Amino acid sequence: MRADELLKVRDEFDREMRRDAQPDTPDARVERAGGVVRQVVRGSGGSMVLWSGLDERTADAAIAEQVAFFTELAGRGEVPDAGFEWKLYDYDRPADLGERLRAAGFVAEPAETLLIGRTSDLARMPVEPPEGVTLRVVTDEAGVDLMMEAHRRAFGTDRPRIRQLLLDLLAREPDTIEAVVAMAGDTPVSAARMEMRPGTSFAGLWGGGTDPRWRGRGIYRLLVAHRARVAAERGIPYLQVDATRDSRPILERLGFEVLGVTVPWVWEG
Repeated sequence: MRADELLKVRDEFDREMRRDAQPDTPDARVERAGGVVRQVVRGSGGSMVLWSGLDERTADAAIAEQVAFFTELAGRGEVPDAGFEWKLYDYDRPADLGERLRAAGFVAEPAETLLIGRTSDLARMPVEPPEGVTLRVVTDEAGVDLMMEAHRRAFGTDRPRIRQLLLDLLAREPDTIEAVVAMAGDTPVSAARMEMRPGTSFAGLWGGGTDPRWRGRGIYRLLVAHRARVAAERGIPYLQVDATRDSRPILERLGFEVLGVTVPWVWEG
């Protein structure tokens, strides 16, 4: 895309997915509080500041207000703890907002690159599964458990919050998620999901970690192509990814383009 097209898409992303965001889990609510849009999740994890429209005069007060808000919620038992994330993009204002968050006690997690791709282009990718690999669409708890096993093989960790999120979405909002596992025979070797909020132009791609013994064979590309085809069938024009350092070059080779860089700043409560 030309630079002016990318800026237009970025403005659309900010409006739909941040300023006018919809809750991304069944147990969440989105609120506007002055110059901040935040998501509050009753369960463990997921509460965050999604967008802010601040300047040098208002930023510090807004940061303090959000810390006080989530601390009060935790004190009333409405959330398990006061922890939340401030999802900062490199084009947010004021320019030193990250340093102001650091000064207030927030801790930065690794930066990720906000990438965008045209669904119509990605859905046409000629991709064949590697020999011995099939895709299984996840529709039930057994499928979710296969996803979690694939994640353990890829990263060596458990993700109980993601497991519960998937179960909740499949049970209560199945049309908003497409989850898939790459199987080598009976063994799950990679898994990924796509989240689709009604009425938005962007589908979010998440996951894609692959068992180290199966990397370099095109499974990640296969999972992207599968989800692109589903999004195309739904009429969703763009795919969005918060890409890690490892996945960014793969996605850019597939045709994704950079919209910005995002850093999760975490208040641990």
